[in-house]
Amino acid sequence: MRGRYLGASTVLACASILCPDWIAAQNLTTDIYNNYGNPGGLIDMPTAEMAPDAEFGLSVSGFDNYLRTQINFQITRRLSGTFRYSATEDINPSFNTYYDRSFDLKFRLLDETRLRPAVAIGLRDFIGTGVLAGEYIVATKSIGPQLRVTGGIGWGRLGSYASSFSTGSRAPFSFATAGNGGTIDFDEWFRGDAAFFGGASYRVNDKLQIAAEYSSDNYDLAQNAGILNRRSPWNVALDYKISDDLTLRGFYLYGSEIGASLTLTFNPKRPAVPGGTGDAPLPVAVRTPGSAQDLGWTTDPGQKEATISVLDSSLDQAELDLEGVTLEGRRAHVVIRNDRYDMSAQALGRTLRSMSRELPASVEEFQVTLVRYGMPVSTMTFRRSDLERLENAPASDALALAAFQDPLRFGRIPDPLPGTYPRFEWTVGPYLKTSFFDPDQSVRADAGIQLSAAALLGRGWIVSGAVTQKIVGNLDDIQRSSDSVLPRVRSDVALFYKTNEPVLEDMTVAKYARLAPDFYGRVTGGYLERMYAGLSGEVLWKPVESRLAIGAEVNYVHWREFDGGFGLRERDSAGRTLPEVNGHVSAYYDFGNGFHGQLDAGRYLAGDWGATISIDREFANGWRVGAFATKTDVSSSDFGEGSFDRGLRFTVPLSWLLGKPTTQEARAVIRPLTRDGGQRVDVRDRLYPVVRRSHQPEIAKSWGTFWR
Repeated sequence: MRGRYLGASTVLACASILCPDWIAAQNLTTDIYNNYGNPGGLIDMPTAEMAPDAEFGLSVSGFDNYLRTQINFQITRRLSGTFRYSATEDINPSFNTYYDRSFDLKFRLLDETRLRPAVAIGLRDFIGTGVLAGEYIVATKSIGPQLRVTGGIGWGRLGSYASSFSTGSRAPFSFATAGNGGTIDFDEWFRGDAAFFGGASYRVNDKLQIAAEYSSDNYDLAQNAGILNRRSPWNVALDYKISDDLTLRGFYLYGSEIGASLTLTFNPKRPAVPGGTGDAPLPVAVRTPGSAQDLGWTTDPGQKEATISVLDSSLDQAELDLEGVTLEGRRAHVVIRNDRYDMSAQALGRTLRSMSRELPASVEEFQVTLVRYGMPVSTMTFRRSDLERLENAPASDALALAAFQDPLRFGRIPDPLPGTYPRFEWTVGPYLKTSFFDPDQSVRADAGIQLSAAALLGRGWIVSGAVTQKIVGNLDDIQRSSDSVLPRVRSDVALFYKTNEPVLEDMTVAKYARLAPDFYGRVTGGYLERMYAGLSGEVLWKPVESRLAIGAEVNYVHWREFDGGFGLRERDSAGRTLPEVNGHVSAYYDFGNGFHGQLDAGRYLAGDWGATISIDREFANGWRVGAFATKTDVSSSDFGEGSFDRGLRFTVPLSWLLGKPTTQEARAVIRPLTRDGGQRVDVRDRLYPVVRRSHQPEIAKSWGTFWR
């Protein structure tokens, strides 16, 4: 073995001298995904390749009795995660089709160098039923710009064919003992029989890639069920790029199976509309020399009122609302409500531009307070002379001179201008509600029209509501009844879709307030969401320049009637009563580099006690991708299928799709299952996301939009 290693090293060393380009290290990124939705150029086997940072890969692959739908996200440059939903026909006599949800992780330990391959370690199906479970260590080396060679060692499914050695005992998968899934069997990782696998991929040109592999997966369950005849360990594939973001693959497996896959890729870092389509801002107005000394306007009340009126018109043109203003000889303080720009830095930049153009030349200090739901959230101070000097300088220069403070520490906030309140807003648009992973039908949806309205009665006072009318859909076809032993706080959801009448989604009265410096409060009462009515109260501590926030929330709730009207229920469909009081203490922390964490601990809707941990990767353009897991004192057997609550969540800013500023977002949560343990009431506009958007750490992330 040592001689082989020395021989290979000698060959590589000589090659690196004679053909340096042939052996040069590459970053080993790929836009090809294997049949399990993992980035890599092989077919069933993993590689040490990674997708470009932040890339999404949405893929569907199938052959004979198998269909797999997968989402892969490149969490960091070295870490990749995959969620998979598989449907296999006739593999278990108890099911016509066996549906399975699974998660994978792959981490690159070592990058490729001229002589060393990239090395990665991975876990396949590490938090599901285990039907696909396997672990591996894999190495990939590029040989020239087109050829990549891979070799590795696998355990579990990846160690089931031609095993070479064993690293202890491992119980084989059995449908009878699979249980509810969702357990993490740490003690079986990298245990049991181990086998070698390998392969190579060759990029013929920009459109075509071919691959061949030696597979160590014996497909025991499929062979025992008679749905796969494994004649050979060799697999081959041909990939064709239909476009930069769409790849079609055809493959031949194990000497007996022909299949295909389709993969769509996109990256949150790349806007859907490059360059954007929004209106350009007005230029900064530069004062003439000596004009700053003229204070004569301060003795003319009429000129001051006219200036405020012109500033209001200028900000209105920039689609910003002027709520208050204090105008003095050397200082101006404006209060701004921003319902247009999803990036607060852009709203601040446009506000300062308008101030430079409309305010008297003597005003040197600009102060801008951002309000959210009537609460003054942050105040930024900027010198006018710096604004004039830095308009064409890097945005970072302006950020270094912007001073952020808590408005309550800053001093008196300008009073609302006449006509600011009350204010009424309404929108009409489409809605879409979905249901995933029902074994009877994996995807269901309702679509219709939603009317939303809000009345802002005064600073912090908001009355709002939404009514929906279904037009088309099949959510009312859900037939599975809940088998939960807990109060059915979420598993009765199918009963809420049975009506075709208009539905009151929510209707609340809310009060938002500043309680003290760094402290915020909210009280919301009414029909909080589709399933619950009640009262919710919240307190948040969040300094303007801090990455840390701490909050507490208490809710008193009742079930709503299934028809979506005004009625309330005392019991669920099984006759159980609802624990009426729930709540949490929460900690939020911005780790930097785009990562954000949240920990919630307390009592959930079903009366269970526990905690939820969430990790999100956030991008400066507003994209957020995260995962969460909740564990409470409900046992795995009482929780039911899945064992504990967990899932993925996505937030897509519509500005990314449209190419112009808007505060609207599309949100989605993917849960393998919706059970009753670990569930929270869905209260609209909790304090932390409302406040955080206008604080310094969040504004700094998107400061590049300050001059846009």
